[in-house]
Amino acid sequence: MDFMHKASIAFTIGLAAIAGGCRTSAVRHESTTLAYTAASPASVIVSGEQALDNSSDLQPAATAPPQDLPAAKLVAYQQTAAPPEAIAPPTSQWSLPELEQLALQNNPAMAEAVARVNAAHGNWLQVGIAPNPVLGYSGQQLGSGGLATQTGMFVGQEFVTGNKLGLNREVAAWEIQKAERDRDAFRLRVLTDVRIGYYDVLIAQRRRELATQLVQIAEKGEQSAEALFKGQEVSQADPLRARVEADTSRIVLQNSINQHVEAWRRLTAVLGLPDFQLQQLEGELKAEDVNLQWDETLATLMRDSPELAAALANVEAAHWAVQRAYAQVIPNIEVQAIIQDDRGTRGTDGNLQVTLPLPLWNRNQGGIQQAHAEAAAANRAADKLSMDLQARLAIAFQRYESARNQVNQYAREGGILENANRSLTLIRTGYEADEFSVLDLLSAQRTYFQTNLAYLDSQRELWISAMEIRGLMLQGSLQK
Repeated sequence: MDFMHKASIAFTIGLAAIAGGCRTSAVRHESTTLAYTAASPASVIVSGEQALDNSSDLQPAATAPPQDLPAAKLVAYQQTAAPPEAIAPPTSQWSLPELEQLALQNNPAMAEAVARVNAAHGNWLQVGIAPNPVLGYSGQQLGSGGLATQTGMFVGQEFVTGNKLGLNREVAAWEIQKAERDRDAFRLRVLTDVRIGYYDVLIAQRRRELATQLVQIAEKGEQSAEALFKGQEVSQADPLRARVEADTSRIVLQNSINQHVEAWRRLTAVLGLPDFQLQQLEGELKAEDVNLQWDETLATLMRDSPELAAALANVEAAHWAVQRAYAQVIPNIEVQAIIQDDRGTRGTDGNLQVTLPLPLWNRNQGGIQQAHAEAAAANRAADKLSMDLQARLAIAFQRYESARNQVNQYAREGGILENANRSLTLIRTGYEADEFSVLDLLSAQRTYFQTNLAYLDSQRELWISAMEIRGLMLQGSLQK
């Protein structure tokens, strides 16, 4: 009993010593300066879109990162909340803001991005935790018939040196920033997809209305030809040609209906409601509402792009990883304390063992080389992304400028649309007065329809390219 009493006292003292020794202080490190000319990581990260921060998908947790870590100051620790309830589709016509809100609540890409942010927070928490202590049994000379047997218990602890845990969290903190910028990028992808889908459906509605109007015009021409034929003013060829034109216009109408349905199905897939039935959209297509300038647009892209912010956060994480690789050379200390009963001396003794690996051959040479190379690669990747963004913007901006020019030429006073409409009216009136042939009438009808169709195509290209540019060249939320 005397031995067990002494053993329990010594064991308690040992545990207290280990618990106190585990509290290693983190050394404050200055962040490595990045050799990147576009913007500093902090400024780019802070300038990322903040609208998602108020989302109900992320709620603050009770635990926050320690404030003695520089990068941790940028991290607001959050945990997964209950899944948001889906928004019920309204019964009235849809507006673009309603569609955007619906997509942010239901698109699975957003839930995936939020989950990755939460995973990054969990990684930050884990990599900064000290190793657990070790508790075990020790026995020596157990076969000596109890004459010299030594039995007892030991407790051990590995002490992490070189601020490795703090550096682990520095790296993980910037990985959180990257995950949050990726989440912001997904938010923009979703919004851009919704906006493109919205204008696709809106143009499809206009195309369907135009095709319906074409059928009415063709049927009216068919009726005029029949009346003139019955009055023996034209040959039988005229009503036959008019009937062919009317049948062709009905095919065009059915095709436009199919295109409308297809555009709606693509939109509802982005909304996360693939079974939602076809509804009318409300909205106007005013070219004057879109006025983009190259210099201003490029500056906005380079300043606000979450893609670029994520790349720069990755650069910062890579530079902290270099410091972590150098810290790996500093050996950890392992301490083991043993207290045991010695049957040979009928007494109690203790043993203390401290292990310190000697970094003679393995000084993490390969790890340091790898960390430097990955930091250089991260810098070059950010440079490459900056150039890629400008190249992608140039393509979209050319499409925007060409489409805007076409829309203006079609819609201006005395422009193509106005002249096509006046031509059709004059030729229809002249045909009924036997001044033009049915071929003239059919040609005017085709010109009117093709002109309006080309105008709609130009409007579609204008708005889709503008939405791509406003979405900072981010789209394809369901493909990423």
